[in-house]
Amino acid sequence: MTNRKLEINYKEYSSIEELEPRDRELVQAAFQAQKTSYAPYSHFNVGAAIRMENGVIVKGSNQENAASPSGLCAERTAMFAAGATYPGVPMLCMAIAGGPEFSLCDSPATPCGACRQVMAEYQKIGKKPMEIILMGNNKIWKFDKVEDVLPFIFDSI
Repeated sequence: MTNRKLEINYKEYSSIEELEPRDRELVQAAFQAQKTSYAPYSHFNVGAAIRMENGVIVKGSNQENAASPSGLCAERTAMFAAGATYPGVPMLCMAIAGGPEFSLCDSPATPCGACRQVMAEYQKIGKKPMEIILMGNNKIWKFDKVEDVLPFIFDSI
């Protein structure tokens, strides 16, 4: 038997002002997307924004449905819209903002496992790392690639 250690590196910022302008723009787009969330059951509103390699920003928000689990997370809403609108264009960075009643959590809200797996597939299709930025009230986390939020990615393609 061999014990192994997994280390994940990420940057932590204390405010949006510390971000580079491109990242600040994307985080603000995610926060704006959160306002379009339809979450009458969970009351947890999430917005996501993706910067495509062509410079376009694609937004999505979580959309719930009484016939659960018919709704969809903000991250997948944004990725599926980006993939359908700009097929073959790599997704370079995704910012996520979430919290109860259109606010932000103190610590960043993190994506579910299904969303992380979809991120991994789009990163592979795009053949470029997809940065992930998670926004909270008191801190912002930035990851260099999807593997940093989903170690041991399932990869069958």
